[in-house]
Amino acid sequence: MNIAVCVKQVPDTSSPGRLDPDTHTLDRAGKLMLDPSDEYGVEMALQLVAAAGDGVVTLVSMAPHGEVTGLRSALAMGADKAILVSDEALQGSDALGTAKVLAKALQRVSADLILAATESTDGYTGTLPVQVAELLGLPSITFAKRVRVEGQKVLVERQTEAGYDEVESPLPAVVTVTAGVVEPRYPSFKGIMAAKNRPIEQLKVADLDLSTDEVGWPGAGQEIISVQPAEARKAGEIVVDEGDGAERIVAFLEQLKVI
Repeated sequence: MNIAVCVKQVPDTSSPGRLDPDTHTLDRAGKLMLDPSDEYGVEMALQLVAAAGDGVVTLVSMAPHGEVTGLRSALAMGADKAILVSDEALQGSDALGTAKVLAKALQRVSADLILAATESTDGYTGTLPVQVAELLGLPSITFAKRVRVEGQKVLVERQTEAGYDEVESPLPAVVTVTAGVVEPRYPSFKGIMAAKNRPIEQLKVADLDLSTDEVGWPGAGQEIISVQPAEARKAGEIVVDEGDGAERIVAFLEQLKVI
């Protein structure tokens, strides 16, 4: 079984992100780490391949400056190889532009199953995986809390507010997994050393049969004009109940148009 995992390399999530003063976009200079939300997809892929008895796990990512630190972390977990698309022409790409890049890269893999996180920890759009599925003409299942493969179909328990739905789809398909779907393994010393020799294919936009007008700033369908600090939280009002507490609470909720 061949499984591709879309992974994102992001700035250190333990530190506050910095914005580029000119573009108002996230500053991605320096080392990038594997997005913690993607660890679950990598682990799920490794477990599915192990259950199948044979297969390959391929990572697919897009990042600036040829950055591979996060990819090496996922390779140390046990993934077999990676594809990185890195090109200055990609700067400023929105979610759809990124989806176009990943979809083209995924066409080189011929995966039976494509896994991704539900959303990234730096963008939180939650739209990219289903955009990739649409561009590839594949079915997609989101918010998977359990994934099994039987023959030529994938069986998913899809998390909902009321519990979960049981969904199945023919392969190939795109599935997004939630945090907690599995427990990601820690890379062993052997895995870390082996990751240094696992192949990472680096591609440019020209290698993907994409026009530079479709990605980057020219292809972005949105522009950040300005960024303002969030309003500081104000002190709340303390209501001393003097027999009219309930009425005052109801009046406050009416003012907020909650009731």
